[in-house]
Amino acid sequence: MAAARDLRAMEMADGDDAVELAKRHLVQPWPYAGSVGNEARALIGEGDGIYITDVTGKRLIDGPAGMWCINVGHRREELARVMYDQAMMLSYNTPWYTMNAPSAELAKRLADHAPGDLSHTFFTTGGSSAVETALRFMQFYNNVRGRPEKKLILSRGGAYHGSTYLSASLNGRPRDRDWMDGADDLVVKLSSPDPFRRPKGIDIAAFCDFLVDQFRDTVARVGAEKIGAFVGEPVQASGGVVVPPDGYLKRIREICRDNDILYISDEVVTGFGRLGHVFASGDGFGIDPDMITFAKGVTSGYFPLGGVIISERLLQEMRRSNHPDAMFGHGLTYTSHPIGCAVALKNLDILEDSVLAHTRDVAPYFQAQLKTLEELPLVGEVRGMGLMGCVECVADRESKDPLQLDKDVGKRIDAHCHELGLLVRPLINMSVMSPPLIITREQIDDMVAILREGISRTMDDLRKEGVWQG
Repeated sequence: MAAARDLRAMEMADGDDAVELAKRHLVQPWPYAGSVGNEARALIGEGDGIYITDVTGKRLIDGPAGMWCINVGHRREELARVMYDQAMMLSYNTPWYTMNAPSAELAKRLADHAPGDLSHTFFTTGGSSAVETALRFMQFYNNVRGRPEKKLILSRGGAYHGSTYLSASLNGRPRDRDWMDGADDLVVKLSSPDPFRRPKGIDIAAFCDFLVDQFRDTVARVGAEKIGAFVGEPVQASGGVVVPPDGYLKRIREICRDNDILYISDEVVTGFGRLGHVFASGDGFGIDPDMITFAKGVTSGYFPLGGVIISERLLQEMRRSNHPDAMFGHGLTYTSHPIGCAVALKNLDILEDSVLAHTRDVAPYFQAQLKTLEELPLVGEVRGMGLMGCVECVADRESKDPLQLDKDVGKRIDAHCHELGLLVRPLINMSVMSPPLIITREQIDDMVAILREGISRTMDDLRKEGVWQG
């Protein structure tokens, strides 16, 4: 503990130096051209449980759980100990012609939790590489089966699937693609399954029918013989915690099965407890995808790791093909990293022991308390599932105008909440919350109270500036 205190003191003293070094040498993710390479962001010094502390000593509830990932909380000594022990035993092995025991054990345990016949895992370094792997596997699978034309990918508005070239091409948030290139010739976009922004005059059941009909019509128009996969998040996370209509995913799964289109469920966010289960596809939504991609919560953010779980059926079909010498020419230096897999095994122990049950217990309370924020006139909708929540602000509830006159409403709310002791993830006009799964009811009360005050202060700011008259 003395060493930890010394490290914290050093970080506090060096905070100003770190800011200057970042401005001179560090390129931040998702920067703007006007500030790229000359930017410093909030400097965090330490974390403990559901809290983080910035270098000024300010303690904050970690509302986004890092980036949807610190599922079992900060400063879990057992996870740190596993990293040390595994590094002292075996820090790395080449996956090209050797293997390690933790990766084999983890693959088996994931198969035990996965729905349907998903039985084999290819490990990657994160979510983007997991989705990229799934898509490249789909291409390889169809090549081996003599269907080189069956490569198009169906994605949706509001989707987020990664930052690599192919995975980013699936993204359905306009700001992600405004200035970036993508493999547009390989991707067909469908509507977002967002009930809040459904066409006027139809109820949610009719909206679900619309989405399913659109999907079916797109398959017929484009041709099932050309479509290799559909990729979808069970809940669209970075799109604003969009929970699809009841039954929608099951109906899409059936259309994919009927048309020999691989269903890839992107559980990079929803996996490993965020919705109360290791995987939400089966336990939460009753579907059995052909592949599931995962990352983030698999190690609770303590080590970079991701992967894709693949159906046994797909592997058997390739083994029976006429191309036994065809090579899946895909791999990463850190595939099946022994430290990452060892951490994931211990993280899974913690989840299975109590955290999954705790999440299912507190999630209804979390959703109910967040829902009270709809009393505020700036709030158009509060939505969520499990320990995922989004507060969407609008100029008025009738038009659902997302405050086009001020695209920084989310940042304004985050700034006020930061001052009050809460870190929020701002998304233009939305505030997203996905706290560590160990959060208590009392801590949920604190979080919602701060968020309420942060939104209230933002309303006052907008009124004073004449941006909003609500």
